[in-house]
Amino acid sequence: MHLDEHPLVYLLRVHGWSATDYLTRLSAVHVKLGYGPIAKDRKRITRWTRYNVTPDMPAQRAMAHLHRIPEDEITARPWPEWLKLACIRERQLLSAAWTPDTTLHLLDRVAIGGPMDRRGFLLVTGITPVLAGAVTAQPATAHATGRRIGAAAPELFEQSLAVLRRQDDQFGSGQVHTSARAQLRLITASLQNASYTEATGRRLHGAAAEAARICAWTAYDSGRHALAEEFYLAALRAAATAADPVVTANTLAFWAIQRYSTGDPRGAADLIAHALTLTGRIGSARMEAMLHARLARAHAKAGDEHASLHSQGHALAAYDRARDQSPNEDPDCVYWVSLGELRMLHGSCALNLGRPRRALAEFETAAGEYREDDFPRAAVIYLARGAEARIALEDLDGAVDIAQRAVDHMGGVTSARGTSTLDDVRRQFHAHRTVPVVSEFLARTA
Repeated sequence: MHLDEHPLVYLLRVHGWSATDYLTRLSAVHVKLGYGPIAKDRKRITRWTRYNVTPDMPAQRAMAHLHRIPEDEITARPWPEWLKLACIRERQLLSAAWTPDTTLHLLDRVAIGGPMDRRGFLLVTGITPVLAGAVTAQPATAHATGRRIGAAAPELFEQSLAVLRRQDDQFGSGQVHTSARAQLRLITASLQNASYTEATGRRLHGAAAEAARICAWTAYDSGRHALAEEFYLAALRAAATAADPVVTANTLAFWAIQRYSTGDPRGAADLIAHALTLTGRIGSARMEAMLHARLARAHAKAGDEHASLHSQGHALAAYDRARDQSPNEDPDCVYWVSLGELRMLHGSCALNLGRPRRALAEFETAAGEYREDDFPRAAVIYLARGAEARIALEDLDGAVDIAQRAVDHMGGVTSARGTSTLDDVRRQFHAHRTVPVVSEFLARTA
């Protein structure tokens, strides 16, 4: 979609509909909503798209239903801005030029009105074009229109985003997504309406990228995978415009989690491989350790045990180097990376590879170093995986004990991933439901 193209023209073109085709479809919805038929006059489309005539509210409601856009978006944004929400798809996010103007346009799309709350298929079918665009992206420039702001503005945003990251640890994705989107709207408005130097502009784009990354992560953690991918694409564009290797690598690392968790471990490995090319510019051994651990997970999901173990070794070696560095040398976004976290990830790799005994050994080694109370959602997931390993080893008493701890940690945390992981454990327990300790657990957690 060209940035100046009317969204209705775009929708007719990509769907291959004539004006009459569209009005026929729209009329059927119009009737279903109780408004009666719409005359199939082609000039109606022309008036809407060329002569700035605003459709009446019943017609707009019918369009919203036809394109599966929530009705409240009609009042949130004027015509035809709200209809653009039906146009945010892989085609535009991938094919639009990687320029500062396009970045800002797409940030505005996902931030102000927000993309639809889709739960459907992933949007990106190939990772390579995305990475190619990120490499060739044009960096941000100075902006001369509006009230002048300096370095204090992006610093405030960065502080707020650091708080959101930690709130997500404690409370899960529910309300944090809403807060992150509000931050993204505020940052985008600053980029649009203020004047600033090139350096400040880059920091603002970096903050926008991290806000979009948090939106993506919390959408994924809530089970909204297609929505998450739209935010990840917007985040990567903003990170590339910021020319910020830290935000870029962090975005790619979190996006990789979604890709290997939803059936694309090879794409996840490509994302991490690109992130690893940035570590020389970042200079953080802790971030390097995290990236290698994520690569190990991607390889494990792909069933490549040799490659996974190789990456695990690199992760531990990098973490050893991190111990010799000052904490000030690490970006804030890797505050959560610890030896316990790496061991938990390695245990998860072993479980994916059908090595429950090795997985359990990693989980038990990590237990003494992992701060469960600081990261309750992650603790739920890792404890549940420990229960899976014990089930595979037929240690049902131990499995029930650790699964109960996972359930206890879940209280007060909103996370579809955490809930889904516990549901998986319950399904595995179901094969042993005649065992008293198991049947009691299933009854207690029904």
